[in-house]
Amino acid sequence: MLGVGVVKSDGVRKGVILDMEEFKKNLDESLTEAENMAGQQFPHVGICLSGTGIQIHHNQGMIAIPSNEVTQDDVNRVLDMAQNGITLTNQTVLKIIPESFSVDLEHHVKSPVGMSAKKLEVNAYIFTIPTTALNNVRKGFKDVGIDVVDVYPSLLTSPEAVLSRRQKELGVVCIDIGSSCTGVTVFEEGVMRHASIIPVGGEYVTSDIALGVRVSVDVAEKLKTDYVDLTFCDQSKPKDEEIALSRIDKKETETVSKLYLSQIAQARYKEILSLVNAELKRLGRDGMLPEGAVFVGGGSKARNLIELAKAELRLPCSIGFPEDQEYVTGTSVSDPGFAGAIGALLLSQRIGGMGKGRVSIGAGLGGLKDSAKKFFKFLLP
Repeated sequence: MLGVGVVKSDGVRKGVILDMEEFKKNLDESLTEAENMAGQQFPHVGICLSGTGIQIHHNQGMIAIPSNEVTQDDVNRVLDMAQNGITLTNQTVLKIIPESFSVDLEHHVKSPVGMSAKKLEVNAYIFTIPTTALNNVRKGFKDVGIDVVDVYPSLLTSPEAVLSRRQKELGVVCIDIGSSCTGVTVFEEGVMRHASIIPVGGEYVTSDIALGVRVSVDVAEKLKTDYVDLTFCDQSKPKDEEIALSRIDKKETETVSKLYLSQIAQARYKEILSLVNAELKRLGRDGMLPEGAVFVGGGSKARNLIELAKAELRLPCSIGFPEDQEYVTGTSVSDPGFAGAIGALLLSQRIGGMGKGRVSIGAGLGGLKDSAKKFFKFLLP
């Protein structure tokens, strides 16, 4: 990893640019920070996007195989057929992810290239984003002199940074708690089985605290990161304390109970976990994934989230750290909040020259290195 740049995205909310000039200022500051660390410029970028604007479609495609042997061109054609079967009004396709193929009467085929067949079918996930939103993102980068090479939904990139091949084979859910939403991606038998976006994230906890304690959002954010303990209110005899708000903002004169603060945050996190569990229940996988749940995103850093999640989801739970991957050096990206950006590095390497936005998810994650040096990754909240 050559360089990292982190700045607050003041011009973006819920994955949508609300202030273009502020957005470009944030981009420029972040890029400058990364370039200074790396000692070189990064004219090309791959970006990952999150937010409730991203939609996930599940569709099928079918084609005849005139040569009786499946080629990569045939795979591309059948994926195009799956895309053509959905309505894309003012939407742009980001990625098409095959779930499984069928070759004549053989179902659940992972890689059909080279197999004999007269007919090829696919079940695929198609990720789309509002065209205007994507154009605005590209314009922001272009205006600060950066060429966007590729765009990924963080639903795909975050799991790639923290999940192993074994976890994906046995069954696992990656839960990405971002600022405005929570991404849920389920893997079994090495392939993605489900992806969804829950429109609740870490900034909702901040808003709850701001309203409950009657403080500014900035003070509430500091209270959340420094003092919230998600299991504090479940202790039999919690040793409560009064937190002087003047520690955070000298203009504040009141105090707040740590117990009350944790009760506010726990209620919202329980809601998020309940919504995740509802997604798993629809799949028949609630409490039934052997490798459990792996949490990433800035919202996953809440104190004692794992203990709360184990009780709510009835699954093994852990935090996903990108530093487990060989290409990450130093501690600056050893943070679950960087999973989406690090995963974009991986995918940019893996798709190589495949083109047309296609990428195969679920295989191993090795072999990054040289290609990683060509990309600066910027993660939108």
